[in-house]
Amino acid sequence: MKVVIMAGGKGTRIASIANDIPKPMIRIGRKPILEHQIENLKSCGLTDIILVIGHLGSIIKNYFKDGHDFGVNISYFIEDHPLGTAGALFKMPELTDDFLLLCGDVMIDVDFNRFIRFHQEHQAWASLMAHPNGHPYDSSLLVTETLAPQEKGGLPIESHRVTGWLNKEDERLYYKNRVNAGIEIISPTLLVETMKHFTPRHPEQPDKIDLDRDVLKPNIKSARIYAYDTPEYIKDMGTPERFYEVEQDLQSGKVSARNLSKKQKAIFLDRDGTINVYKGFLTKAEDFELIPGAAEAIKLINRSGYLVIVVSNQPVIARGDCTFEELQTIHNRMETLLGKEGAFIDAIYYCPHHPDKGFEGEHPDYKFDCNCRKPKPGLLLQAAKDWNIDLNKSYMIGDSERDVLAGNAAGCKQSYLIKANEPDALFSIIKKII
Repeated sequence: MKVVIMAGGKGTRIASIANDIPKPMIRIGRKPILEHQIENLKSCGLTDIILVIGHLGSIIKNYFKDGHDFGVNISYFIEDHPLGTAGALFKMPELTDDFLLLCGDVMIDVDFNRFIRFHQEHQAWASLMAHPNGHPYDSSLLVTETLAPQEKGGLPIESHRVTGWLNKEDERLYYKNRVNAGIEIISPTLLVETMKHFTPRHPEQPDKIDLDRDVLKPNIKSARIYAYDTPEYIKDMGTPERFYEVEQDLQSGKVSARNLSKKQKAIFLDRDGTINVYKGFLTKAEDFELIPGAAEAIKLINRSGYLVIVVSNQPVIARGDCTFEELQTIHNRMETLLGKEGAFIDAIYYCPHHPDKGFEGEHPDYKFDCNCRKPKPGLLLQAAKDWNIDLNKSYMIGDSERDVLAGNAAGCKQSYLIKANEPDALFSIIKKII
């Protein structure tokens, strides 16, 4: 698969770090960001690379040349005038097959082969890499389709098909922290279909095309755009603050450790009484309230390199007290409130079942003794399978003995019991672990 890297950025927001070189040539550690990207691509067998250059592009070309010294093959597309984030793609005749598209100013370390498999399995026109981050309120968010359960007692099915796109200026209330990471696999079909209905937003420069607003977002209606969720390291270092954070992450080993081809470590968290105030069965998003210190604790985990995985018993589904849609809204509020505090959750797993019967309005299909309801370890085991987690290096924290038993049964290194609703209780435990 060919790789196209947009490497023509001026880096105006990071001029205090370097203003005399292209943004992708700013060094993180001892190497330009672009070199880190190329090494990541090469490790995945992706060696056929096209660099799109413009501003000070000769600096890039003189450094990388044909790529031979870096173990890859590099060719160049030179923009003699700005073409936007996608204009160059429509001028490259060599893009006859699906290709990977990157921005050259983002620090990454991801398992691209896993991403490619996802794209091929879904036969997508475009697969968009998505991840949670600590500032979703000013990021573009992807909304995906959820299908009804296909089997008795099953969970709703995440199809990964993109159905909505929230730009940072769009009005939003509660949302899933699924940020468009700016890494895509694109089929030439998408480019062809775009041109059928394309109206230039810049009539004076019709070949200036924006990838998000002119290509991806208008084609959501095709039902061929998909979101690929990953907790791997993807960080735009476009501001001095983020630049220094990336430097620290590289030095600590966090950047490479988050690649999903490597075993991950996680901190599993119960929800009610651990993250949010326990008020009995929670059935309305408006009643969700973070425990003081919970966001700071989760932010500390985010910085540490551990994954944050929520595992929660939610018998409100089986009891008929709450629908799956209402539960999703509750979780969206949780992610929204955490995001406003700079914290994020990598994944949420919940059990909708309950073994006891006799509740008015209950759902019989969900009234059975399952393998996912804590103290059984099913939720943790499924998360470990999905995210390549080493449970022996992971922890479980909750406010119930069920949480401790589930963590122990899953093989976690240690499980902690905290007092429900106690301010800073979670933060204190996290400081001990990290």
